[in-house]
Parts: sequence; C-alpha cells; structure tokens
Amino acid sequence: MVRRLLTTALSVVLTAAPALALQPPPAPDGFVPIDTLPPTEQLPAGPFLVGAYVFFLLLMMFYLWTIWRRLAKVESEMRELERRTERGQAR
Repeated sequence: MVRRLLTTALSVVLTAAPALALQPPPAPDGFVPIDTLPPTEQLPAGPFLVGAYVFFLLLMMFYLWTIWRRLAKVESEMRELERRTERGQAR
C-alpha cells in the first residue's frame, strides 16, 4: 500500500516537474525580433491573408458550380424518367 502511494507520488512529481520549471527555454541562435529587421525584410501579412481568402472563395465557387451541374443532370434524368413512365402508363 505504501509502495503504491510512493510510486504514485513520485510519478506525479516527475510528470509535473517540467511544467513547474521557472526559466523559459533559451531562444534559438538565429532568432531576430521583427522590430529590429529593416522594412525591406519584413513580410506583410495582408497580401497573404487576402490571397488565402481569394483562393478559398474560388475553391468554394468551383465546388458549388460542380454541385449545380450534377444537380441539373439529376433533374434532367428525373424528367426523362418521368416522361418514360408516363408513356408506359398511357399504353
């Protein structure tokens, strides 16, 4: 019983130890804050964001167009089937 309690306590302490570390990990050697970069080397996020939204919008429009075409094909097949069944019942 005591052995199980000690094992549990030890596992909790060893699991929580990394989370309780007081010092943050050191920054990598190549890290340079964005504030210190010259304006020519900074990447503005605006064009990338607009590009992503445009790409997504075009993708959704293409998807809706394919759904519209498939739905039109199914509707035409249903009309053709309805015409065939009406002709079959008229005989």
